[in-house]
Amino acid sequence: MTHGNDESMTRRSLLGGIASAAVALLLRPAPAAAQDKTPIVIYKDPNCGCCHQWVDYLKANGFTPSVTDTGNMGAIRTRYKIPSSLTSCHTGVIGGYVIEGHIPAADIRKLLAQKPKGVVGLTIPRMPASAPGMDQTPFQPYTVLAFDAAGKTTVFARHDKA
Repeated sequence: MTHGNDESMTRRSLLGGIASAAVALLLRPAPAAAQDKTPIVIYKDPNCGCCHQWVDYLKANGFTPSVTDTGNMGAIRTRYKIPSSLTSCHTGVIGGYVIEGHIPAADIRKLLAQKPKGVVGLTIPRMPASAPGMDQTPFQPYTVLAFDAAGKTTVFARHDKA
């Protein structure tokens, strides 16, 4: 008779363990590779190597770039109303924002999370030597700027070390 109770307790323990394991599997976060990647459209000159490196950097940081090579970046910048004083070597579009130049992935994610009013996009004018995709050493500090429709800028992020 005690043998039956021991068997019953073992079955109950086994079923409880299976149920607990199933719940734990359902509640655990998905692995990074299985999570949705964030799409971004990128326009770049087909002959620019640093643009390609920035695209690879974005892929490694959870974005899914859709790249359009164009020899007419001026038309792209006109289309997205990027003042000439704020241009860099490539232009991205994500979540309704313009991303001009070698912007770090963390700054893009911060922009998308904060959704600041009046901001058209982010820029790093020209091509800072230590920005992602350029990666020159020793590290040289650079500043990411937010800009509005009038071209007015404010500091969005400072990058003082690697």
